[in-house]
Amino acid sequence: MSQQTTKQSARKTARGMVERRRRARIERERRIEDLAVQVVTAIVERDEAVAQAEQRAGAALRELTDVEGLSLAEAVEWCDEQVSAKEATRLRRPLDDGRPGQNAGRDASARSGGAGPGTPVG
Repeated sequence: MSQQTTKQSARKTARGMVERRRRARIERERRIEDLAVQVVTAIVERDEAVAQAEQRAGAALRELTDVEGLSLAEAVEWCDEQVSAKEATRLRRPLDDGRPGQNAGRDASARSGGAGPGTPVG
């Protein structure tokens, strides 16, 4: 085999290796991107679910106090103290758009590490 043929063969081998590595990198980046999208989607879905649950809890707490005439402490007691008085106050408070606790749940969860007083874990 001539030196030129040897060099051409070596270049071809090197190009093939570079191409395989490039394809593997692109495939890995696609997998990483897909997984990152799954994470962000799940977090957004969770935040929406929490906001909706907090809206329902706030409406029920307002009804307990405003319609049924319970004090906030009594309402908390009726809820088997699964919600603290502080959290119940936050949930009852409507925000600017008229919906209770819309963004406060995410903020409170971030401050408390996700589980505050009266928050069931599990």
